[in-house]
Amino acid sequence: MRRALPLIFFAIGLVALGIAAVTVLVPKANVATISAVGGPFTLTDQDGRRVSERDFAGRTHLVFFGFTHCPDVCPTTLQQIGDVLQALGPKARDTKALFIAVDPERDTPAALKTYLASFDPRIVGLTGTQEEIAAVVKGYRAYIRKVPTKDGDYTMEHTALVYVMDGQNRFLNALNLTRPPEAAAADLAKML
Repeated sequence: MRRALPLIFFAIGLVALGIAAVTVLVPKANVATISAVGGPFTLTDQDGRRVSERDFAGRTHLVFFGFTHCPDVCPTTLQQIGDVLQALGPKARDTKALFIAVDPERDTPAALKTYLASFDPRIVGLTGTQEEIAAVVKGYRAYIRKVPTKDGDYTMEHTALVYVMDGQNRFLNALNLTRPPEAAAADLAKML
C-alpha cells in the first residue's frame, strides 16, 4: 500500500494539472463588450439650442464629423446618409443623424442651418467651442487637424466614419456607405 500511495498522488496531480490546463488554455466564449467610443457632450444645434447626447438617447442614431467648407467627402457622405434614411422608409422615421462640425470658427449655427438645408431634414448640425468640439472628437476616438492652404485659407482633415450609436449612446458599428443605399439601409435596419 505504501508503494501505491506515491502513484495515487501522482495520478491526482496529473488530473489537477489537466484541469488547470483546460481552464487556462481553452478559449472563452465570445463576450460582447461595450466600446469606449462616444460619451457625454453638450453642443449647440443649427437652431441655436443647447443639446446633449441625452437628447438622442432612446433610439439608434448616426454620428458623422465634418465641416461646411468640405469640398467633397462631407456633402457626399451627408447625401448618402439621407439616401440610406430614405431607403429605410418608415423604419427610420425617428432616426437622427448628427453632423458634428469640426470647424467651429466658421461653422456657426446659422452656417450649419444654411448648409444642411440641402440634405435630409433628419440630419442635425451640431457645433460648439473649440474645447467642446475637441472633447467630442476625443470621446469618439476621431481625428481632426486644421491644415493651412496655399491661398492663406485652411481646410480640416477629419475622420470620415459614420458611427452607429444605440439608444443608450453606445457605439454599435460603423455604417458602410460604399454600397447601394438599400444594402446599407438593410444593415442599419438590423441595428434599429
